[in-house]
Amino acid sequence: MNILVSGASGFIGSSLVEFLTKKGHRVTRLVRSQPKSDEVYWDPTAGKLDATGLDGIDGVVHLAGESIVGRWTAEKKKKILESRVKGTTLLCDALAKLTKKPKALICASAMGYYGDRGEELLTEESASGKGFLAEVCRAWETATEPAKKSGIRVVNLRFGMILCSKGGALKKMLLPFKMGLGGKLGNGNQYMSWISLEDIVGIILYALLTDILRGPVNAVAPNPVRNIEFTKTLGRVLKRPVLFPMPAAAARLIFGQMADELLLASTRVKPAGLLAANYPFRHPNLEEALREII
Repeated sequence: MNILVSGASGFIGSSLVEFLTKKGHRVTRLVRSQPKSDEVYWDPTAGKLDATGLDGIDGVVHLAGESIVGRWTAEKKKKILESRVKGTTLLCDALAKLTKKPKALICASAMGYYGDRGEELLTEESASGKGFLAEVCRAWETATEPAKKSGIRVVNLRFGMILCSKGGALKKMLLPFKMGLGGKLGNGNQYMSWISLEDIVGIILYALLTDILRGPVNAVAPNPVRNIEFTKTLGRVLKRPVLFPMPAAAARLIFGQMADELLLASTRVKPAGLLAANYPFRHPNLEEALREII
């Protein structure tokens, strides 16, 4: 397949490009700089995309968007929302106008769609929650409608917390935990829906190739854990004590609104769509995943 990838230089995108290439697929990157032979120019902020470079694309993976990490000032929140909505709308409008359209569009979304839901077990059928991240995810997924209406099979992958030692949240945790300074966040009872990076790239390719997958799909491992369990498991794998919790008040002081919606929120998500489609999880259990990753 010839697969178009946005966000190809990012945390997920760089691993995905390597994975797809090793599997024998051709990758075409969406880039904001002067394009090379295997690249297509776009500038979502300016509303520009060279649609002539989309000819012959069999599938699309859309990952681009402003990082949600950092203190959520009004300006930061605007960038988070607009980067996703503008970029997705621009891309989907261009795909919808093609004479020969790609068979599938795999667009990133996130479990933030559900908001803070406590003990509730969430599937793709569950309603959206409250908060900024839920608002972003709803708008992000809605922006794929032009592609969907044109007949392209669209999959909105709601990513969980992605585990990798070279990037993401786990990388930031490793140093303090290795120093014996790790601990639970808040009361530790909040559920964390996680997924290994290896499974994420596997799920993306599986979604490209599997016709029964469409609409929202929870990209999480089948066994979510509470934060206290995650903390103890990471400590056990690293052979370090976990004696230094971060109180909720301290998390809010440091991270602001992001603490409540990302660090302290409870999202107990089930990958019902992937299980029904028989996706073979490489890392279904946390300890096994952490041992292999670390």
